[in-house]
Amino acid sequence: MSEPVIQLPTPGESMYETLERIIRAGEVVPIELLGGVGAYIAVSHRAAAEVLDDKLFAKHPSKCPALHDGRIPADWPLRALTDAEHMLNQDGAAHRRLRQTINKAFTPARIAALEPRIQQIADDLISAFPDSEEIDLVANYTVPLPVRVICDLFGVPLEAQSQLKDWTLTIVSAHSTGEQTQAAMAAMSGYFVELLAHKRAEPGQDLTSALLRANAANELTEEELIGVLWLVIVAGHETTVHLLGNAVIALRDHPAQLARAQAENRWADVVEEALRYRSSVVGALMRYPLEDVTVAGVDIPAGTPTLWWGGADRDPLLVPNAEVFDIDHEHRDQLVFGRGPHFCLGAPLARLESRIALQTLFTRFPKLTLAVPSTEVEYAVQISTVGPEKLPVRLNPGS
Repeated sequence: MSEPVIQLPTPGESMYETLERIIRAGEVVPIELLGGVGAYIAVSHRAAAEVLDDKLFAKHPSKCPALHDGRIPADWPLRALTDAEHMLNQDGAAHRRLRQTINKAFTPARIAALEPRIQQIADDLISAFPDSEEIDLVANYTVPLPVRVICDLFGVPLEAQSQLKDWTLTIVSAHSTGEQTQAAMAAMSGYFVELLAHKRAEPGQDLTSALLRANAANELTEEELIGVLWLVIVAGHETTVHLLGNAVIALRDHPAQLARAQAENRWADVVEEALRYRSSVVGALMRYPLEDVTVAGVDIPAGTPTLWWGGADRDPLLVPNAEVFDIDHEHRDQLVFGRGPHFCLGAPLARLESRIALQTLFTRFPKLTLAVPSTEVEYAVQISTVGPEKLPVRLNPGS
């Protein structure tokens, strides 16, 4: 008797528990997404690398017949992610055209110059921590820091930032209906129309203004500019929010590693190991085989929705003692940010703000501990990312 297909997410089970069951089932595993939609997920390093091969898999929804022939309903909640015509869902020349414009604005120098501002945001948030024995680190630090950084970068005023976060949560939540996700997407797109108009009238030093300057020859339409803003602002904070929470849990579960990071200033290595050991990426947006393909011995029919797990770098065939959190692990050839033409352009920003956020937190509160066992932490039920929904900590235990 065959085992039932694993649901992702599985009701009543944390995403990490579900992923552990998937990993035990093989390198490429058939799964059932929301609404009973069949898909595959690649969880080993070699399988994920094949799914990331643009010669084998496409990203545009036109390559998935089920999205157009009625097998996947029009109100499927994940359509807000699969059907969007932004850069992450484009292939080949169409993708390059979008990417080259944002690359002109999203430069390494601009990201590096953000360090003082990120440090200030981290310091300000910590200074505003409530005066109580126990606080929720998610609400007070790991959410507001990446949200404020990315919104500052794009010139989104403080009063609009909580609304953008709320729309994002609706879009990525596994509890949202198709109607709710579409409404959130429409509302967020409407806001970006207003933001672009404002920055045309009153340009500044922010990345939205830089994007408009880079698009002076109007290579991108208004709809495409909105798609760029949606992608970089949503993806630019959501994964980092969960990366920070996951890293704090891993460090407190491995106090010797935390002590080494503090003593040797190894925070960049902490970030790399957190990316490998406890990835916040469940499944990057769908890919679709261009023809029938065999990946790690598993046949995947052409056009089938296929995901790859960001934690594929935890593969024991790739890293010795892969189940151990160790900042001395080798971190070359990590796939958590993808590879090739679609490599995440926000990777340098995620690494920079995570390093600053963790170093600042544990320098200010070197004895910070979890207020509950790590096994009791509740995780957000989302399809694309995973991290703690709440993270109760004691900042100064025993003081």
